[in-house]
Amino acid sequence: MADEQNEPFNLTVNRANLFKEETFTDLRACTVRQLSPVNPDGSPDKGRKIVYVGQTHVMTQAGPIPIQSVIQAQDLQQAFKKFPEAMKASMDRLIEEAKKAQQQEQSRIVIPGR
Repeated sequence: MADEQNEPFNLTVNRANLFKEETFTDLRACTVRQLSPVNPDGSPDKGRKIVYVGQTHVMTQAGPIPIQSVIQAQDLQQAFKKFPEAMKASMDRLIEEAKKAQQQEQSRIVIPGR
């Protein structure tokens, strides 16, 4: 176990896939991250598209659940316009995954003594 803790941290950086991040929010429920592609020297990479990622939280009985989704948009204004539908689609996927997990849990065969 001591050897595992002393092993060097082995991470690599994909220098061909770097982005500069800017965050825009309404300080209420909407956050959009604009990820602008950059070259390894930090200069803009005009050969790749800007990526928009929407984030929000949904309140549940168990507390807030973070929701995040890529927004297919050409610019920031369009990203904000498409934000509600992107978050709804992400929430729908989350609900569907929860239902599948619940069905799998309910269909487990429980063998006494194990």
